[in-house]
Amino acid sequence: MVQRLPEPLRSQLLKHRELLKFAVVGGITWFIDTGVVYAVKLTVLGEKPLTARLLGALIATIASYILNREWSFRTRGGRQRSHEAALFFTISALGIGVTMIPQAISLYVLNLRVPHVDPVVQAVANFVSGQILGVLLAMAFRFWAFRRYVFPDDLREAELHSIQG
Repeated sequence: MVQRLPEPLRSQLLKHRELLKFAVVGGITWFIDTGVVYAVKLTVLGEKPLTARLLGALIATIASYILNREWSFRTRGGRQRSHEAALFFTISALGIGVTMIPQAISLYVLNLRVPHVDPVVQAVANFVSGQILGVLLAMAFRFWAFRRYVFPDDLREAELHSIQG
């Protein structure tokens, strides 16, 4: 399918394929995260939006590891699987913290929460700060950190060097 695209676009897609795959995984896990957050907020955790956010992020992180390991960064590695997984989940935990920062600011610094604002205002503020700003901020952090620390070696380059050597 990529071969059918015009050359300038094809070159850019190939050049940034890891980032594009990472973004697709991010989109999939965003839907997982959002689904979990709203499923529990509308049922058992209605009064605990940050707890709902944390649960959604944890479940999405597990899916993210599997999808990133097997698809986005499948040509990268350089670590034992257990060490790689430990680094991935550590960085993801930091990413969860990054995700929560905008929503925590919205709720506790700007006071965009009931009883200070209408419930609809809180819901919109939670969505924008948590599901959009927090997720985008954490996505940028994770892409950088995963490439740098979790999947540091491009295995295609190592394979090419071993063939040439």
